[in-house]
Amino acid sequence: MAHSFPPLKNDLVLRTAWGQNVERAPVWIMRQAGRYLPEYHEAKGSHDFFECCRSPEIASTLTLQPIERFAGLLDASIIFSDILVIPQAMGMVVEMVDKKGPHFPTPLKSPDDGQYSQVLNKDVNVATELDYVYKAITLTRKKLDGRVPLIGFCGAPWTLFCYMVEGGGTKLFIESKKWIYKYPDETRALLQKISEICVEYLALQVQAGAQMIQVFDSWAGELSPSTFKTFSEPYLAYIAQKLPGRLKEKGLDPVPMIVFPKGANQSLDAVCNLGYQVVGLDWLVDPADAVKIRGDRKIVFQGNADPGVLYGSKESISGTVEQMVKGFGGGKGGWIANLGHGITPFVKPDDLKFYLEEIQRLTSQ
Repeated sequence: MAHSFPPLKNDLVLRTAWGQNVERAPVWIMRQAGRYLPEYHEAKGSHDFFECCRSPEIASTLTLQPIERFAGLLDASIIFSDILVIPQAMGMVVEMVDKKGPHFPTPLKSPDDGQYSQVLNKDVNVATELDYVYKAITLTRKKLDGRVPLIGFCGAPWTLFCYMVEGGGTKLFIESKKWIYKYPDETRALLQKISEICVEYLALQVQAGAQMIQVFDSWAGELSPSTFKTFSEPYLAYIAQKLPGRLKEKGLDPVPMIVFPKGANQSLDAVCNLGYQVVGLDWLVDPADAVKIRGDRKIVFQGNADPGVLYGSKESISGTVEQMVKGFGGGKGGWIANLGHGITPFVKPDDLKFYLEEIQRLTSQ
């Protein structure tokens, strides 16, 4: 079903992502709809996190909050959702525990635990299981009224796999490493299953109204160069290869694709060859070094200020933006400004506003 949406008034981020020269650097912020905003807590009320994700009205309201607060300063919105809706669709229970984060009461323990084969063999109806996400996207596109494009997203197969076997966030990645070194074939089978779901999920998000997509590989940095090549790279490449074809089958135009393999900076050269138009960088990469690695490839970079700079002085924020603008080549193309990871919960909104203003000021010159 084709939707009818208001015409787009600001396509700066899309033009940049497709490799065009632009008048200034576009900017959006990972987790821009989130806990640092007072209005987020008001709209969330007594609902738990996943209830907000499953309510198109609440998810849409939360998505629009930063666009309204920072009117004219953000060049994209990103749908309020979570990467862990895919494991939920695959039949796993995921809870969001206050002050702790996501929790799987029964993570995958081994290929013989019974649950592994259930998850691997489940015929996931991506359209019905995640229908609430598509409804939220369509509603948000209408409410945006063309102000800025809307980004859809998913978690990368490796990162989702880590959560599914660890049972939540971790610093040691004991279970993930156990799986890749003890059960490599079973790990790859599950990563392939997740990849196929990701492609369909992203295609349905675009069908619902998403104008750009991002794949978050938040735990990519836990892999060595050789294990990244085996357990992350092929599945990121699979998504980039298969999504355009799936969109074509649905009669949809291609959309720009962003990949963000946080921490996998030793593999940046390979990541630039995966088939994504945009590569997200964390704050541990020097922009000028990344530009050298990119060479003459038509890759756009996204990032990459340390999110912690937003707790600093205005002088520190300005200095960080100046270094980025210089390192990425001035902001007239090849770069989408962002942070090097998501904004953290205790940032003052006015400090983010200053960061956004500085990006506009310094890249418009």
